[in-house]
Formats: sequence, structure tokens, C-alpha cells
Amino acid sequence: MTHDAIAGAPFDALLCDFDNVIRFHDPGLLTELERRAGLAEGTTARVAFAPERDLPLLLGEITKRQWVESIVLGLADCVPEPVARELGTAFAEAPFRADEAVVALLRRARAHLPLVLVTNATEELEADLVTLGLADLAHHVVSSARVGVAKPDRRIYEIAAWRAGVPVHRCLFVDDRAENVEAAVAIGMTGVHYRQLADLSAVLGFLPPG
Repeated sequence: MTHDAIAGAPFDALLCDFDNVIRFHDPGLLTELERRAGLAEGTTARVAFAPERDLPLLLGEITKRQWVESIVLGLADCVPEPVARELGTAFAEAPFRADEAVVALLRRARAHLPLVLVTNATEELEADLVTLGLADLAHHVVSSARVGVAKPDRRIYEIAAWRAGVPVHRCLFVDDRAENVEAAVAIGMTGVHYRQLADLSAVLGFLPPG
């Protein structure tokens, strides 16, 4: 893979998070199920994302099915088991979409820079990219479930830079979680805390039109 250098570019590779930057889940069904169960909105997510449940999934140590079972157990004190199972399944199987404006900007960027997705993800990531029509979006995908290390561990950033073929200090890293951005900056990357499209378009403003 070769790319023409862009005069004055502040970095030579773009490393980008996936969830909540490119992909967004629809929480509609889960929100309704929590309401019916008398739970505060976000209760299932808090249980599911507890490190003792979430991290084994993201490191590829357990399957999504096993993760759902752990969510069911985590909700056991709140709701009956059938309701907990319904909530856990709705959370794990929530429909998702890609932000087409972000995708278009990233496709433009990848014409000029190596683009690497760097994401804390499950072993279903590759299939999800196909479902979204994004299997060809990035030059490389660094998934925590495949490499056995998750953000904000510095090793996943170093793996991504190596895949891009670019020194760490010449990488731009984009993520919706501040702690992940801070970890990238700590090892010398340029970091962008993503909250809206303008955050990404502003930092990529040096790209030629196209």
C-alpha cells in the first residue's frame, strides 16, 4: 500500500474508532423494555458494560451468548429472569446503522492516508462491517477481540500504527471516549475527541478536495 505524501499534512495515518463515531445503535426497543420493567433508562447498559462482564467479551475470551448470560445474572436482583433475558438480548442485538456523512469523509481521507479502524469490539465485527457495506472502508482493522488487547492499553495503538506503517507520532487518533484519546496522546499521537462530524472534518481540513 502506497500513498502520496500531502504537503504540510500534520500526520501520515488516520486511526479511527468504530462505535459512536461510525456505527450507532438504536436503543429504542431496549428503552421501552426498561420502561415496562420499571428500570431507569440505561440500567442494562451499566450492567453490560461493567468491566468484569464487558472486558472478557472485548478480549475475545467469551462469546456474545456468554456475555448475554452474564448480563442476565447482573440484572437478577432487579427483575425476574425472563425479563432480564429479554433486556440482555435486546441490548446485545440492538439494530445499528452507519453515519453516512462520517463514512464519506473517511473514504475521502483513505484516498490520501492509511486508514485503520481501532476498536474495542467483539468477534462479530467483521460480519457487522459486511452488513453495513463497510468491509472495504479501512485499509486495516485492529479489533480488540482479535489482538487480545483493548483501548486504552497502549499496545493496541502501537499495533495500529504498525499496521499503518507509520511512526506513532505521525498518527491521528479519533475516538468518542476521552480516556482513549488521552492514552493515544500520551504515547505521542495527535488525538481528537469525537462528538460530532465537525470534530473530524475540522482536523481533516488539510485534505485535497475529492
